[in-house]
Amino acid sequence: MRHHLSGRQLSRNSSHRHALLRSLSVSLLRHETIRTTIPKAKELRRVVEPLITLGKDDSESNRRLAFARLRDTEIVAKLFDTIGPRFKARPGGYTRILHMAPRAGDNAPMALMQLVERSAPEAVETAPEDKKAKKVEAPKVDKAEKKAKSEAKKGREKAAKEAKAAKAVEKKAAKKTSGGVAKKKKAAPKKKKSSK
Repeated sequence: MRHHLSGRQLSRNSSHRHALLRSLSVSLLRHETIRTTIPKAKELRRVVEPLITLGKDDSESNRRLAFARLRDTEIVAKLFDTIGPRFKARPGGYTRILHMAPRAGDNAPMALMQLVERSAPEAVETAPEDKKAKKVEAPKVDKAEKKAKSEAKKGREKAAKEAKAAKAVEKKAAKKTSGGVAKKKKAAPKKKKSSK
């Protein structure tokens, strides 16, 4: 009996399970949304949410604790600089688990796990301009130029048709001169293997 043994085993020994949850935590904090199985997502929630609570209070000891659990300086910096302040007013429940269609290979139940308050995509800032300057006039094309372009296009199409017709006439003439039947090459006779 598993008395007082909380958490899912996930068919792994303890070191493998800790490494898996560390890797999933880093991926979730880096990309802010990941796709995994439902049991792993539910177990990951127990690891990530205390880390985000640590990230809300930026101190040297909290950073060291987070680094001990994540082992990734870039993600620890992101946790304390952007993710922690984002969830400052929220008392808990930083992640959501959305159920998805089962995995194609083994029919495992899949989930999309993401942070509740995700960062907005960065907008590219443009310099403010005058309203008159915003309207960019398209270059005016004269009617004569349009007409010349259309005539040139028609001329190219006509030349292509004439070239095609000339090739067809040449093929017909070649068939008449060869008697209408193409000569087949004789296959070289096969040598018999002598058995000695």
